Amino acid sequence: MKKSLLFTLFPFLLWFKDYSVSDLKADWIAGVTVALVLIPQSMAYAQLAGLPVYYGLYASFLPPMVAALFGSSRRLATGPVAVVSMMTAASLEPLAIAGSEAYIAYAVLLAFCVGLIQLLLGVLRLGVIVNLLSHPVVTGFINAAALIIASSQLSKFFGVHVDKAEHYYETMARVAQAAMHYTHIPTLLLGLLAVVVMYSCKKWNPALPCVLFAVIMTTCISWLIGFEQNRYVDIDKIRIPGFREKVTELNANLDHILQTLTVRSHLTENTNDLVKKKHTSQVCSNCHEAHYIGLDQLKKDTRQEYHEHVPLKRVMELHLLAGVLDRYLAEEKKRAVELRKEIRYLKLVAAKESDGNVYYSQQSEVPKEKRAGNHVWRIAVGNGAIDLKKIMLVGGGEVVGTVPRGLPVFSMPNFDLKIMGKLILPAIIISILGFMEAISIAKDMAARSGYRLDPNQELIGQGVANIAGSFTSSYPVSGSFSRSAVNFQAGARSGMSSVFTSIAVAIALLFCTPLLYHLPQSVLAAIIMMAVIGLLNFRDVKHAFIVSKTDGIISVLTFAATLFFAPHLDRGILIGVGLSAAVFFYRRMRPIVAELSLWEDGHYRSVKLFHLKQCKYIAVIRFDGPLFYGNISYLEDEVLKIVRNLPELKIIHFKSNG
Repeated sequence: MKKSLLFTLFPFLLWFKDYSVSDLKADWIAGVTVALVLIPQSMAYAQLAGLPVYYGLYASFLPPMVAALFGSSRRLATGPVAVVSMMTAASLEPLAIAGSEAYIAYAVLLAFCVGLIQLLLGVLRLGVIVNLLSHPVVTGFINAAALIIASSQLSKFFGVHVDKAEHYYETMARVAQAAMHYTHIPTLLLGLLAVVVMYSCKKWNPALPCVLFAVIMTTCISWLIGFEQNRYVDIDKIRIPGFREKVTELNANLDHILQTLTVRSHLTENTNDLVKKKHTSQVCSNCHEAHYIGLDQLKKDTRQEYHEHVPLKRVMELHLLAGVLDRYLAEEKKRAVELRKEIRYLKLVAAKESDGNVYYSQQSEVPKEKRAGNHVWRIAVGNGAIDLKKIMLVGGGEVVGTVPRGLPVFSMPNFDLKIMGKLILPAIIISILGFMEAISIAKDMAARSGYRLDPNQELIGQGVANIAGSFTSSYPVSGSFSRSAVNFQAGARSGMSSVFTSIAVAIALLFCTPLLYHLPQSVLAAIIMMAVIGLLNFRDVKHAFIVSKTDGIISVLTFAATLFFAPHLDRGILIGVGLSAAVFFYRRMRPIVAELSLWEDGHYRSVKLFHLKQCKYIAVIRFDGPLFYGNISYLEDEVLKIVRNLPELKIIHFKSNG
């Protein structure tokens, strides 16, 4: 095998050309330093992605090492990042309930899809595809995403729970309303303490693992004060008029929703082949997925013989049924939100009765002298039904809880072709966005270190990392700005630092997970908020307006669209790409046609911009754009306008790029 091919297939071999013991020591120190930041960050980002915290650790185990081994950057730190985590949640929430087994399986499958796309782009030398996302679009999107990510953590920061609404701003309104009704002060104070520690530490010495210091301090405080206070009681222990009826109604409501979803799902499955098989595409294809009807199923259900086309009347009946089911689901879900809100808003205190038993009543109805303890208890309400025999009361703050000890099990992703089809578009967007984040910082570090960076090889590295990660329960990862900066400042010499990072994460998974139990959830929220604040960059938006008003407008519109359509972040970026493409084609179809005249310095300048006098016999015309069939007609019209304005014109001097 030729040496050049060997280095292409295994780029990490280049590390060891002049590798020394001092380099190994520097990489070891840098790798462990990055791991100290990565471990708490990854848990926070996993929750942002809608996954249990330990899946962040799984995503930090294999991908950092693999990305370094097969990429071309020597100091890029790969792992969970904020924007990709948020995009993962936005992509999967329409398909499954966050944190469920199906959701986790889809997240792992998404990592495989992202990795496969990145690998193919790298092998085909198509790294230039990132140019599809213009700088104004990325600037607008990242700023909006940073605000969405930061504000999404406010509920954990205040210690409140709300149901997610269809639009993100509605969810934020619910959070604000819940926080005004009740804020758990210890939760808020621990979150604020973490922010102060991270900010002060970073100001003092950015190379230190500031996140780790905040985690250690707040976890110790949480353990010492008994921050977590949960207990389970029978519904008979709760003395609130109408409470049992309300819980029963909620459980029945959730059962109705589940049954209706099952019927709706069967309707969709039984009706999705009609247009494909029998070409009745004139039936409404924009309102519901269930506008098709399977011919074989219809024969089975009705015992009737059908001709080549299914009767339109039958199709419309099923279409209307789907609409009725959707409206019923919307009403039932709305009622479930109202019931959960009413139950969550209850504030209970414990009171010991004369029989010696402890009961729970509304805070306002129990005098202080009769209360058993100082805790204010709230009822934990999740997405599922409430067990009447085991109602969970929360009297403290939320912590990470039990983190499974051990390395992730090696397993194949669940290759569901139907789900993969739904994940293709999000996977493409995440692939490009993730690579743009990785390559931007990798280029900066390569320039400062004086080595050559191959973008296509970096695509391969990121792709292989995501594919390998999908076999160890990882969700999509990318290069991290903050951790790469820590890696660089800690003195990393090669990608071996990332190998040591993976080893450190493996050690943490094997031996240190019990220490994470008392880590407050509000601290994870603070970690995310501090991380994404650095992504806000409104100066680039201002600069875009200075360079080109059109670019500035595109950036602002992308920003606004991303905020408006959140949590569907893909819509915001697609609108930005569409606007950029429209402007691009408009400029190609209608380039500037400028009349020129001699300026006092002897060079030709625009008559319009410099207010120059024009020769009535000779016209000098410049066409600012490539000449092709799409703009020939426009050019003819513009030249004819000039000719009409110069009746004595004799000569036309024409200049164009093609």
